[in-house]
Amino acid sequence: MRHRPDDLDEPALRRALRWWEIEPTALTYVPVGFGDHHWSALDGSGRRWFVTAGDLEHKEHCGASPEAARRGLRAAMDTAAALREREGLEFVLAPLRDAGGETVRPAGERYAVSVFPFVDGAAGDFGGELTPDDRAAVIDILADLHRRTPPASTPSQEPQLSARATLERALAEADRPWRGGAFAEPARALVAGHAAALRVRLDAFDELVAQAGARRGERVVTHGEPHAGNLLRSGGRLLLVDWDTVGLAVPERDLWLVAADSADLERYADAAGRRPDPAALELYRLRWALEDVATYVGWFRAPHERTPDTELAWSGFAETLRELAADGPVRAD
Repeated sequence: MRHRPDDLDEPALRRALRWWEIEPTALTYVPVGFGDHHWSALDGSGRRWFVTAGDLEHKEHCGASPEAARRGLRAAMDTAAALREREGLEFVLAPLRDAGGETVRPAGERYAVSVFPFVDGAAGDFGGELTPDDRAAVIDILADLHRRTPPASTPSQEPQLSARATLERALAEADRPWRGGAFAEPARALVAGHAAALRVRLDAFDELVAQAGARRGERVVTHGEPHAGNLLRSGGRLLLVDWDTVGLAVPERDLWLVAADSADLERYADAAGRRPDPAALELYRLRWALEDVATYVGWFRAPHERTPDTELAWSGFAETLRELAADGPVRAD
């Protein structure tokens, strides 16, 4: 996130870092990514770590309540750590375990902290397009990941929308004022104007979910968001970051974000030994857009201010609604 959280002070963050036996001489906020907050921690010996604080009030994909989100985030981080430690997957940029073997520690009631190795490299851009060579490399990474035995901690990721109730409530209340903050009323007007299209897309999504349930495809360890923004290029290799979305699901949960043509899908089929299902690819393409809309609606109906992060969220919200209303495929951000 671009905006440093006002309700997570440095002393609370330092207390959390003591679990990793880190006593930083400098903590620098790093305004990158979208969703979590990040710091660079530097100690007196010159050693550096990358510190992430997840906002449990806005992690519906990990759990419906802050406490459930804390448990879900811990399961996800434990899974990433196990994939690196047990399976030796070097492309997994996994959290470090603290002195007690934990990957997540609380920082107050609202935030959960994880610590990662600090890796020098070039991060990708959210919404950026992968080159054919990079797509091939990511497809090979995913094929390797999907062949691995799931760690016991791996969360189950069902195709249903984690914030479906939020979106349904917003549609039902689009004819009355929303008072969350600067973007509340503009968001209400946008939802009201796209209500019919949203209903059509929700019905289409439900049909695709029902079809997927009938087919019962094999579930594997998926990353969940292997787009360009979650890739870090370091020393000639690609690393996958942001594993809070990891989970058991069909391979198409990952593939729709990467495969651009039939050649990409053939490459995956050859590497993984399974052929992707076009209907499942469409299911997860549509789910991504609807989940984004539901998440943004939740933000704009809750108390908020105009910040660089809410402005970015507004731009993504408006664009995704326009694309859902169009006839063509929805693009990932």
